Amino acid sequence: MRQSCKVRKTAETEIQVDINLDGNGKYKINTGIKFFNHMLEQFACHSGFDIDINVNSLDKDNHHIVEDVAITLGEAFIDALGDKKGITRYGEKILPMDEALVLSVVDISGRVFSKTDVLLRDEKTSDFETVILPHFFSSFAQAAKMTIHIKMLDGFDTHHIIEAVFKSFARALKTAVSTDNKNSDKIPSTKGVL
Repeated sequence: MRQSCKVRKTAETEIQVDINLDGNGKYKINTGIKFFNHMLEQFACHSGFDIDINVNSLDKDNHHIVEDVAITLGEAFIDALGDKKGITRYGEKILPMDEALVLSVVDISGRVFSKTDVLLRDEKTSDFETVILPHFFSSFAQAAKMTIHIKMLDGFDTHHIIEAVFKSFARALKTAVSTDNKNSDKIPSTKGVL
């Protein structure tokens, strides 16, 4: 089983993340941000990863919570992948959420890049500050050493757009970590490393 547990303690947050990439999409999420919990629950459900996230916010700053969860989740994700032998490596998903349509493309490459191209008309949805959204994916990409492209193709409802982002990203990752049975003992790169 590809599993990991990571802990991050700073002067701002204390976070523990447990992840099982070969799970069933079970989750237990407690970040202190209701909408963020909901998005991470969607992420677990649609990726098929079992995820347990517990946050103790010391400074009560939502920006620090979102950033540190992204870092810790990214670290746990890449650790759970191990040597990356046999993974598909690439994943993509175009996903609708009512009027919203979002494309997510990922490459578990060892090369860090993140671009989140979405137009959000609201500064907040529920208790989530929308300006933090691109920073979540940038922090995840840094920690997981991967490339992430997210592009909104259509939509106007902020909640629907963000939910489509998390669901499409989850589905793209699910594909990327899936096993290529014909090449189960190989790194999917001519370089021999990812």
